[in-house]
Amino acid sequence: MSLLTRLGGTEQGVDKVQVTEKPVIKPLKTDKQSSKLEHRLHNFFVEEIKKPANQGNDIESLIEKLAEEFFEKEGNHLTFEQKKQLIKDVSHELTGYGPISPLLADPNVTEVMVNGPNDVYIEINGRIEKTATHFRDDRHVLRVIEKIVAPLGRRIDESIPMVDARLPDGSRVNAIIPPLALNGPTITIRKFSEIPFTIHELVRMGTLTENMAAFLRAAVEAKLNIFISGGTGSGKTSTLNVMSSFIPHHERIVTIEDSAELKLMQDHVVSLESRPKNIEGQGEITIRDLVRNSLRMRPDRVIIGEVRSAETLDMLQAMNTGHDGSLGTGHANTPRDLLARLETMVLMAGFDLPIRAIREQISGALDLIVQQARMRDGSRKIIRITEVLGLEGDTIVLQDIFVYKEQHNLENGRLEGKFNTTGIRPNCIERLELAGHRLQGIFNTKEEW
Repeated sequence: MSLLTRLGGTEQGVDKVQVTEKPVIKPLKTDKQSSKLEHRLHNFFVEEIKKPANQGNDIESLIEKLAEEFFEKEGNHLTFEQKKQLIKDVSHELTGYGPISPLLADPNVTEVMVNGPNDVYIEINGRIEKTATHFRDDRHVLRVIEKIVAPLGRRIDESIPMVDARLPDGSRVNAIIPPLALNGPTITIRKFSEIPFTIHELVRMGTLTENMAAFLRAAVEAKLNIFISGGTGSGKTSTLNVMSSFIPHHERIVTIEDSAELKLMQDHVVSLESRPKNIEGQGEITIRDLVRNSLRMRPDRVIIGEVRSAETLDMLQAMNTGHDGSLGTGHANTPRDLLARLETMVLMAGFDLPIRAIREQISGALDLIVQQARMRDGSRKIIRITEVLGLEGDTIVLQDIFVYKEQHNLENGRLEGKFNTTGIRPNCIERLELAGHRLQGIFNTKEEW
């Protein structure tokens, strides 16, 4: 039986995972005349939809019906394709997010970046490309931003020129406007799949190996405290989502995030989300507030989407006082860098703690660090799985268990490398065995590079 089968799936299920590659939808360029016509069509739709006779009707079928009436009067000079494109563009304005709606609907696009009205970029297959999509002007971009943030009770204007939000599907949105953004209103949308990745898909995509997947599953089930470290866009949240899927269904899970992104499959999940200040500067609920509150909610597991400030101290104390099996992510380039960042964030709590005391907290709380990186070819890989052994003198001792070694470039521009075990028997292996996992064979020999 293969390790993938032991992970709880089937090898046949893995074979069904396919990465589709289709061209990104790119709208047709429009001239000033068609833009004016689009504006009139938009106003016509808005006025007609407001009428009592049209209330409650399906919006898409209503738009098609109203479009026929409009084009009989004003669109005789247009071709069928031009009419079709105009209807699409106006529909996106009314029911979606304007010109970027087709990009958000494309499953191959993982990120959408609007740098002002005339420059729209996407990330597809790990690479950034410029599209033919554009907005009419700055006000057009602002309307889309307001449409995103208004349902969440957020606002953006000159007094609050930056905002973090999310789309209904969980995609993360950041917007910043002039005078801070010199290019015009800027939107960055990091999309999330409606169906979360599974461990089989990560193995198939080369993010990790079967042995690494089996080890991480055992570590989660054995209730080790694990931190996922990496840079922006390295895939930390996706890996956290996958690792969270290993938590047994009978356990009570409390998730804490700035913007709710995790999509856990378990039934007993309580999702908490921080809240920014209101217009009067009141009512802020921080991640630290939520971490403190979560410990009173009888959690079996606490999952923090990302630690970035004083909440680190409360999280470490929770890990050291019986809340085993906690998971979280943080920004760092190496496991050692993550430890340094955790020290800094603990000091942000405002307590004058000696460095040794902080390091004792960290070394006693953390069991594993999973280091993830976005490679030069755009792929995401877990480049290290590192064990935290404890404190020796004033230094936290780390031990690599798995390491990714980059080898060379292939002709198609993709990187080639190899995942290796270091041959060292992890100290946590006894805890894994007590949880019913037998992984000793993975660590018997060191693989040669």
